Amino acid sequence: MAMSTTTATVDETTRLYLAVGRLSRILRRSGSPGLGQGSISALATLAYKGPMRLGDLAGREGVAPPTLSRIIAALVESGYVMREADPQDGRASLVRATPQGEQVIAGVRSERLHELHNRLERLTEEQRTALAAALPALEALVSEDI
Repeated sequence: MAMSTTTATVDETTRLYLAVGRLSRILRRSGSPGLGQGSISALATLAYKGPMRLGDLAGREGVAPPTLSRIIAALVESGYVMREADPQDGRASLVRATPQGEQVIAGVRSERLHELHNRLERLTEEQRTALAAALPALEALVSEDI
């Protein structure tokens, strides 16, 4: 009896992993303005969280500082990010999204939400209700408090 419960849990875990991964890839492909996912993620963090030091941004993004430095250099070159002096420490600098960078992120978000909305519309009412009921559990699953 315990074996089938474990097998069912593993199967559900695998199905959830595959579904979330596929949905994430589908949405990442939507609205990407020629930027890689790392660039879009870093730019979105700056647009939503405000200016920050490169080390703090690297920590938030979960990437090595040299990798993030390359991403930021390309975003600065594109006009999506700017560097400025840190008012708390004149030796350090902050990076911030420019208005053009914020506009790019708003467009990406809009395209991705549109894609998700279209996919949700293809579901039955019962399936949409089940997803809505699962939202608190999904939000708990991705909470940093776990």
